[in-house]
Amino acid sequence: MSASRIGQMLPSRSVSVLNRGNVWFFGGGAQYAAGYLVSGVRSMLIPSQLSPFFPQSIALSGVSERRRGLAQEKMTENGVFSRDKVLTIDTMNPTVKNVEYAVRGPIVQRAMQIEKELREGVKKPFTEVIKANIGDAHAMGQQPITFFRQVLALCSYPELLNENMFPEDAKNRARRILQACGGGSVGAYSASQGIDCVRQDVARYIERRDGGVPCDPDNVYLTTGASDGIVTMLKLLVCGEGASRTGVMISIPQYPLYSAALAELGAVQVNYYLNEEKCWSMDLSELERSLAEARKHCNPKALCIINPGNPTGQVQSRQCIEDVIRFAAKERLFLMADEVYQDNVYAEGCQFHSFKKVLFELGPEYSDNVELASFHSTSKCYMGECGFRGGYMEVINMDPEVQAQLSKLVSVRLCPPVPGQALMDLVVNSPQPGEPSHTTFMKERTATLSLLAEKAKLTEQILNTVPGITCNPVQGAMYSFPNISLPEKSIKEAKALGQAPDMFYCMKLLEETGICLVPGSGFGQKDGTYHFRMTILPPTDKLKILLAKVKEFHQKFTQQYS
Repeated sequence: MSASRIGQMLPSRSVSVLNRGNVWFFGGGAQYAAGYLVSGVRSMLIPSQLSPFFPQSIALSGVSERRRGLAQEKMTENGVFSRDKVLTIDTMNPTVKNVEYAVRGPIVQRAMQIEKELREGVKKPFTEVIKANIGDAHAMGQQPITFFRQVLALCSYPELLNENMFPEDAKNRARRILQACGGGSVGAYSASQGIDCVRQDVARYIERRDGGVPCDPDNVYLTTGASDGIVTMLKLLVCGEGASRTGVMISIPQYPLYSAALAELGAVQVNYYLNEEKCWSMDLSELERSLAEARKHCNPKALCIINPGNPTGQVQSRQCIEDVIRFAAKERLFLMADEVYQDNVYAEGCQFHSFKKVLFELGPEYSDNVELASFHSTSKCYMGECGFRGGYMEVINMDPEVQAQLSKLVSVRLCPPVPGQALMDLVVNSPQPGEPSHTTFMKERTATLSLLAEKAKLTEQILNTVPGITCNPVQGAMYSFPNISLPEKSIKEAKALGQAPDMFYCMKLLEETGICLVPGSGFGQKDGTYHFRMTILPPTDKLKILLAKVKEFHQKFTQQYS
């Protein structure tokens, strides 16, 4: 029996329990006698005052602690007792062990080690690591929008409202946000669903975006980035066991948030493949195939779409979105539309269409019945404010009883970060014509998106000059997902090392050039095909260096393993 376990049984806070070798001592005043446990013989001298707290089955038990399910104590070399860990790899939540997140996986961990080695003077065939593994815009050099940072500064330090260095529209936005915060401070909790005036502004933004389709602020939930909203919705959806376990349809290639969340929740991942030959478009026949196959072993309830696409950079056509909505209605699937890249559309002839807008344009047969959750974020588009963790989700046609449960669920995490809510408000309520900050805001916004469009085109053009690499047009978002041909010899060597062939390729690329990309196997891909994902975010000069190094490496790699 451990000291802590015995101590918990004693009635007085003043009682102390000490373990010296194999002897236990109890102290706590003259009214308590000593107890002892010698050489594994479990007996105690218990006064009448303590007898209620030491039943005979405990005081005199000779049953081992291991058999009674208690952690065992072990003597270390220096004579100190230690206990087995309560939480071990065998006793932890098994679903967590199934979670994988490629964009921060082994490649990135090795890249960080290499950066440390370079700082310590270790010689490499390169002088820096260029990370193109994650859509972290500001880390890649993208500049923040001035107006956003001005208002956030004013909200964080309201004394600045007395200064003349900020434009009046920035001050007015800050005052409005602060007035909606408890105690006039962004350091106070907000309502769990989010600050009311921010949700109203999000609703008005959605109405403008969607050509007047109504939006009820009560259906808007502010979130900790879009990821928080996505995981929250999946929590509501997942239930059942065995053949009735919830299945969730996700695109392959996919953003690893989805597979990771489904693994953690113990849901069934149902893959449907995007059509690489048609610029990663969605294929209705593939959705039908995937659903029919899944219904043999689970209960598919939701269909997730990322548009514009991550990692594939496609922008789905309006016709495609109509087909998906009709399919969801026919098959009674809950739609989840990840639309965080809605401002990142570059290719001629491409346009972002929100799922909600198309849903309502299809008429009441669909708009009154199809259940939809859509997501947006401050982390992407022209903002790139990943660290503030701002976002929202809107729910359409949700059962009122379920929505009450959703409100309860979000209340458990108290509220999203209030500075992130403030930033989301600025995104949906940006400077208007005639306001002092409008000209600068539009100039910065346009410049950021134009530069991304140039880099999207540059990436596609250069990668397509490399024999063995084929890159679809980067129509939107922040990534390219080129197909790479790998020699059979390299595939065999990778498998002998227990690695996916494109992981083997990307790891060698990192070690030899300092370029950090993510293998396509981390996102999912058709068997026998290999890819990598790279962001288009690095500054143009670095992006050109990156692409030149990839080109040179691929040619060398192909020659080496041919």
